[in-house]
This record gives sequence, C-alpha cells and structure tokens, in this order.
Amino acid sequence: MNRKPIFDAVRLLLGRGFSTAEVTALDRAIDAALAPAGLRQIGPAGIALIKRFEGCAKKRADGQFDAYPDPGTGGEPWTIGWGATGKGIGRGTVWTQAQCDARLETDLARYSADVARALGAAPTTQDQFDALVSFPDNTGASAGATLTRLHKAGDHVGAAAEFGKWVHAGGRRLAGLVRRREAEAALYRSD
Repeated sequence: MNRKPIFDAVRLLLGRGFSTAEVTALDRAIDAALAPAGLRQIGPAGIALIKRFEGCAKKRADGQFDAYPDPGTGGEPWTIGWGATGKGIGRGTVWTQAQCDARLETDLARYSADVARALGAAPTTQDQFDALVSFPDNTGASAGATLTRLHKAGDHVGAAAEFGKWVHAGGRRLAGLVRRREAEAALYRSD
C-alpha cells in the first residue's frame, strides 16, 4: 500500500513534519487498520532468529545507535538497529534503543501481514511462518517469491531448499547470510 497520501494528509493537518516516533506510531496505526482480524504474527522463535542475526549494532557510548553501511555493499542501503533500512536512514542517522525496538515491531507486523496474505489458507506451522517472515525481513523479497509459491504448493522440501539460494549481497557470498539461511531453513523444517 502506498502510505504517502496518508502521511501527506496528516502532515498537512498538523502543519509540520513528523518525528521518527510519530512515523512509527502512524505506521503501526495503518498496519492495524489494514490487518484482518486474527492475522498471524511472527512468534518468539522467529523474533529470536532475527535478533540473533541482525543484532542491534553500532551502539554508542551514550546508549544510542548509529546507522552503518550495508555489509555486502559497503554503502546502500544504510542500516540501523535491528536491520532497519529505508527512507531517512543514512550516514549520520542516530536512534535510541526504543526507536530500534519500535521499528523492528513495525517491520515484523508488516512482514507478518504480507506473508499471511500471500499464504492465504495454505497449511503453515508457526515455525514455518516464522521462517517465512524472517526471509523478507532480511532480503526484502516479496511475498510472491519462489519460496512462498513452493510452500503454498505443499512442496516443503523445495521451499526449505530455496532459503539457501539467497546468500549473496553486493555480488559476494557472505558467511553471515549462509548461516542465517541455514537457520531459517532449520526453523522452517522443525515442525
């Protein structure tokens, strides 16, 4: 969904721009309004996996966090907190722990909703769902990715194998991505 018209309308009503906390709160409200009742959410195992691989990196002595360049490219996309990227995140961006945590919560709600919509009524265990949410959280892949299509078709062996194909960034195979994809595949297969 294109959220820009909503943000523009609220910005016009307020007569000013937004703070990072206000953007997060508005994103949460939009996500909540769009989510069907009872929509699945990522569980503790999926959140733990994401936090283990993302870390909340670049903590400063004052307890805040600096943005850092993507490990694969050495530049874009700049990242902060629990792997957050996107508009407004670049060299010089600084967040508090609360901002890092709030953004992770918002991102996971959005990815959970995207994956749940893409899966529809396809039988999915919580561990499979968690792995399927972790995947776009890190790769940015859409819910229409081959991995999701294989899962929906009931080809769980093929879906689990698909994780291992996404281990490159900036044209290089990264050991951290290999470990993350192995962990996601293991979580996917665990039920």
